[in-house]
Formats: sequence, structure tokens, C-alpha cells
Amino acid sequence: MSSRSAARGEGRPTLEAVAALAGVGRGTVSRVVNGAVGVSPRARTAVEQAIAELGYVPNRAARSLATSRADAIALIVPETETRLASEPFFASIIRGVASEISDTELQLLLILVSTERERRRLAGFLDGRRVDGVLMVSVHADDPVVELLERTGLPTVLGGRRSELEPISYVNPDNLGGAWSAVRHLLGLGRQRVATITGPLDMEASCVRLEGYRRALEEAGVPIEAALIAHGDFSEVSGEQAMAELLEREPAVDAVFVASDLMAAGAMRALRRAGRRIPTDVALVGFDDAPLARHTEPPLTTVRQPSEEMGRAMARLLLEEIAAPARSHRQIILSTELVVRESA
Repeated sequence: MSSRSAARGEGRPTLEAVAALAGVGRGTVSRVVNGAVGVSPRARTAVEQAIAELGYVPNRAARSLATSRADAIALIVPETETRLASEPFFASIIRGVASEISDTELQLLLILVSTERERRRLAGFLDGRRVDGVLMVSVHADDPVVELLERTGLPTVLGGRRSELEPISYVNPDNLGGAWSAVRHLLGLGRQRVATITGPLDMEASCVRLEGYRRALEEAGVPIEAALIAHGDFSEVSGEQAMAELLEREPAVDAVFVASDLMAAGAMRALRRAGRRIPTDVALVGFDDAPLARHTEPPLTTVRQPSEEMGRAMARLLLEEIAAPARSHRQIILSTELVVRESA
């Protein structure tokens, strides 16, 4: 029997078989398989060729025991299945995260948490160290899930933040600048009664977009009126209801900055029902640049936030924190851009 046939052996190829075929020690093969440093290019090439020839597949369970790694990360969304499916933002985040980890051996687990029972189940899952790190989006103030993540000590990166003093690493769009640019644009069109529909005010993103609205008005010398501020929850239905409330309180409203595209689509329905033409009677600007913004009637002017890049940046930060748990937490703010279409 040839040495190469002996190296193959019978059944599933082993680490030792790879070492024999490559002409290196077992430890060298282990370092190559685990992505460790300290292997010469020549030895690494020999090991990789042997792995390919033998069809060697690492024993993931044994590796996890040896390295205390789960080879998985969790993306936690503290929302219902309905909200996850209806908001394009979440799909973009998932695409970004999946794209960033596609060249790694990590599995991505999607976990929805919206009830106390689900939070208890999540606590047991995280305490069991079944993932190496956690990503979380749709961050609400005083969310017990964030406190749970802090307690576990797992590497964690948020998409969004609870406040400017957020101690956990996060990636956030420039909510303030994006909202400011939207309202400045409406004022620049000569609109006199500019209203806004906010997201839920227990989310920092909603509060900061409202602050951007206020700053733009203040800088233009326009009084801020409570009657021109209505509140939604980022859903299409809430945007429709909030727009109807605004029209009832302030029939003279001639422009609206809406804190999400989905709510803006709902606002359009309320405006059409009230016989208001867009943009002739009421100009409308959203926030997100979700795919639906290009397909509303008329197409929606909106603030583009790089949601997919946000997912990629979150994953990159998390991979860095998993590799170096003692590193300092980091914060990344991504630029936004006003995309002008027919609605304003």
C-alpha cells in the first residue's frame, strides 16, 4: 500500500492522516485548521493541499470543546414576527451581517424576543454560552435584553444605542444630520407649515430625528409648535393615523418629515383620502430609503441610511471583539444622504 493510500486510511479522514500526507506534525495541521498564526507559508500550503485531497472536514464539536468556542453568533431582534417581516430595515441588516460573516465558519442565529417568557428562554441560552457573541437591533430604552447582555459579559454590538453615553459598542446612522437635512430641504422649497411624524420615543433614533427636525426649524427662525408633531411606532398603520391627526389639528400643514419610509407610505394614504395632492398641497420626506420609497405614488423623497452597511459594520466590530475580548468598546456613526424624488 502506498504512503498516500495509508494516509487516507479508511472512513472519515483524520487530523493525523492530513499531517502524514502533508509531511508535518499534528500541531501544525491544528493551527492551520483553527486559523492560528505561526505556520510557514510552505507548511500551510502543504496542509491545505492535503486537506483538499483527503476531503478532511474538521470535527466541529471537538474543536468547540477544545477552544470553548460555539462558532455561532446571535442577531437579537426584540420585536414580533409581524414587525420583523413588515419592516425592510431588518432584512437589510440581516443581509449585511450574513455577507460579512460569509467567509468565516460562524453560524448566524436569528432570535426574536418580545415577551417575558422569550426573555427567560434567551437568558438560559446565553448563560449556556451557545454563541460567541451577540448583535442586537431595534434598541429601546430600558430594554431588559440589553441589561441581560451586559450581565452575561458576551461580546456585544448594538445597531443603534440607548443614549449618547452608550457603554456597549454600537453602529448608528447619522440620525440627527439626516433629519436636519430633510427639514432644511422642505423649508428650502418654501413650505411654511412643516410637521413631523416621529417614531416611538423610547428609541434614541426617534428622539434624535425629532431633535434634527427641531434644530432645522430653530436655525431657520421658525417656531416649533406641538400641534405639528405627531407620533407613530415606525409601522405603516401608525403613519396613516398620525397623518390623519395632523390634518385634523392643522389643516394648513404643507410639508411633513416622517421618521420612516413605512410610516410615510401610511401618511400618503391619509393625504389621498383627505384629497391632498403630493407634493402640490403637501410635500413629504421619509427616512430609510427602503425599496418601497421608489415605488410609492409619487416616489418618495427620503433620507438614505446605509442599513446593509450597518449590518456589515456591526458584524466586523463583533468579530474584532470576539478575537480580542479585552479591547475597548467602539462606536461607529455612518453617514446619511438625502435622496430627492417627486414627493418633495
